Amino acid sequence: MVRSSSCPSEIYLDACATTPPRPEVIQRILEVQESVWGNPSSLHGPGLIAAELLERSRQKIASCLMASSTELVLTSGATESIHLGLLGMARSMQSGRLVISAVEHPAVLAAAQVLKREGWEVCYWPVDPLGRVKLEDLDLMLAPPTRLVSIIWGQSEVGTIQPIKTIGLACRERGIVFHTDATQVLSQGLLHWADLPIDLLSASAHKFQGPKGIGLLLLRPELIDVLQPLQGGGGQEQGLRAGTESVALAAGMAMALEQLKLSRSGCADVELADQVKVQRMRDALRINLQTLPGLHFTGDPINRLPHHISMLVGSGDDQPISGRAVVRELSRLGVATSSGSACMAGQPKNSAVLQAMQIKPEWLQSGLRFSLGSWLDETQLDQIPDLLQQAMIAAASPE
Repeated sequence: MVRSSSCPSEIYLDACATTPPRPEVIQRILEVQESVWGNPSSLHGPGLIAAELLERSRQKIASCLMASSTELVLTSGATESIHLGLLGMARSMQSGRLVISAVEHPAVLAAAQVLKREGWEVCYWPVDPLGRVKLEDLDLMLAPPTRLVSIIWGQSEVGTIQPIKTIGLACRERGIVFHTDATQVLSQGLLHWADLPIDLLSASAHKFQGPKGIGLLLLRPELIDVLQPLQGGGGQEQGLRAGTESVALAAGMAMALEQLKLSRSGCADVELADQVKVQRMRDALRINLQTLPGLHFTGDPINRLPHHISMLVGSGDDQPISGRAVVRELSRLGVATSSGSACMAGQPKNSAVLQAMQIKPEWLQSGLRFSLGSWLDETQLDQIPDLLQQAMIAAASPE
């Protein structure tokens, strides 16, 4: 793991928030920043060199995802991709109903509120206590006037993976445009875009050990001339995303995806691939955590992100403890992780995701999430149960 010399050594368990960039990614960005600094829209030598590298990076990114380079729009990250996909699509069609799951990322919720103010109906697809959308409601959710659906693929707070292919096929049969936020899924293995029943897909590079500040939107070719841009300007990215592209960040994202691909396909023994090792470490850690009193695991135990553990934290007599307090105590012990509860202006707030899963009200601020990566080893993870128990005792003690 790459660390700043000014930061203490930590056991980093917050991959769903961000990931440490791979050394190869850092080196690639530095090389490009130094030598390929031209504006890719310029017609002179430095600009043409930058434009060529940008397109090579675009082709590498698309190739890793089994997509065409013309289906790829580079953005500043998944939040922008989500807004471009949902708002740009909705504004190209007659107002109707947008369906989103009850456990979406705030970026999707924010885009939905914009469309609601613009005259769209917004419907929230209910989930079961494991956080999976209720497929028995599929016909109801996709009935007219539903025109647009957005379902998160892998839920960052509780780790549940949604039945994206089932929903996507049902949308396709009904002529409904389907978007998914694949931000958490992409880090766990490359997808085959050509085979997916998805019209729009969003992701961020920094979730798969790439750079911050760049993401992607994949879209079907027939939507390229339909999607409405969110801003005007120089007409970059096929006219869908104005603004000078970051050649260095695009090269960094391409490198991150290539390394992700190599970690699986370039490994002689698939059992040694990064994703397999991470899942094994996750499973071993989960087993060790089961011995701690006061823990209640959340999310789907089977259909879940392979690097993810989520839980509610409680005291020995099973009284809820603040997840934020446990996160602070773990940080003092050298463990970086996240609470499942959302925050607003620094104040604790009940988790909307846990609420949608029908968790008891007194536990809605007790969420805790561990998300792992290949930078970890078993020796570090062996320490976690004892450190978590210390943190829970400290967080439960009156000040």
